[in-house]
Amino acid sequence: MTEQTRSGFVTFVGRPNVGKSTLTNALVGEKIAITSEKPQTTRRAIRGILNRPDGQLVIVDTPGIHKPRTLLGERLNDLVEQVLGDVDVIGFCVPATEKVGPGDRRIAASLDGYPRARKVAIVTKTDVADKDDIVERLMEVDSLREDWAAVIPLSALTREQLDVLADEMLQLMPMGPRLYEDGVVTDESDEDRIAEMIREAALEGVRDELPHSIAVVVDDVEPREDGDITDVYASIVVERDSQKAIIIGRKGARLRDVGATARAGIEELLGTRVFLKLHVKVVKEWQRDPKQLGRLGF
Repeated sequence: MTEQTRSGFVTFVGRPNVGKSTLTNALVGEKIAITSEKPQTTRRAIRGILNRPDGQLVIVDTPGIHKPRTLLGERLNDLVEQVLGDVDVIGFCVPATEKVGPGDRRIAASLDGYPRARKVAIVTKTDVADKDDIVERLMEVDSLREDWAAVIPLSALTREQLDVLADEMLQLMPMGPRLYEDGVVTDESDEDRIAEMIREAALEGVRDELPHSIAVVVDDVEPREDGDITDVYASIVVERDSQKAIIIGRKGARLRDVGATARAGIEELLGTRVFLKLHVKVVKEWQRDPKQLGRLGF
């Protein structure tokens, strides 16, 4: 751990749903952050670690910067602000499939507030854009700031140009010891990762207004004495009775699907078979209640 190499912290910023979590997972080589087509899926600063012979990148996946409508939204934006003030490199992400808009320009301009961090512009999702769109997006992004250390197009899904980004970010890191032991890919606890897997499964196919109302708490993780099965008990928290009915579904069908999807990921994480018991409970307006936000870890 005392060997001098290049190591440091990087985070990706951008509007919600520009591919930040997918990029984090691709760089780490393992699913650390959940992904969803629903915006503002990420709710915590999740650290993924990329270990390379020439150094170590600690990638902090953060919520998308957005205009908050609840106390939860304000706290998520505050979390992003805190992370941005601490990292060595900020990667600004724009999808190749969408023209640069006012939100992108606002976020790019806000990076003036973090003079210590080096800035890299990243055009994501090049696998689903044609060449003309990619070139246009690169020119738009390049014009947003004069201090980009690099402007890189890539696809996290096909891994095209992923090594180019990793090389560039590593060269921008300070010299110093590795921050984590080799082989460590995240500092997330198993309970946190289990909760996120359940929330990801619960987000699939729900209406646009529901995702922000879903939180998950892992109540207990207990290996059985024979060691072959681990019992996992978790609560899915929503804000209204109507939302509870949506999560449970007709005769419990949807909740069973959520459990089956989540269980597969949990079994892979824990390395045992899993008995997963899910309970859905209503906590009125928890996104706006400071006490409830504290209990739910926000």
